[in-house]
Amino acid sequence: MGTATTKEHKRVDIRRNDTVKVMTGRDRGKEHRVLRVFPDEGKVLVEHVMMVKKHVRPNPQRNIKGGIAEQERAIRLSNVALVCATCGPVRVGHEVRGDKKVRVCKKCGTTLDK
Repeated sequence: MGTATTKEHKRVDIRRNDTVKVMTGRDRGKEHRVLRVFPDEGKVLVEHVMMVKKHVRPNPQRNIKGGIAEQERAIRLSNVALVCATCGPVRVGHEVRGDKKVRVCKKCGTTLDK
């Protein structure tokens, strides 16, 4: 009667190097770049958001100095919004333009893909 853990692949509208705005939490209002996307967990790693302290052991072979380092922690996808260059934070739509499926701003209709 154990519980099975299944990974569900979600469609994620946010990609690496996109600019996102944090909508909730202690870093509300910050706009930064996405470093990594974790679709299985439904999380994204955003630059300079959700900073936590990590105790690091020194390792002379790898030239790592020990101490307390700060690093980013993943934040839920529902707590960030993609930033359109003209509108600001927006919801994402999809359209087929030409022979490509592209992400589109729901407010102004401009293409969010570069």
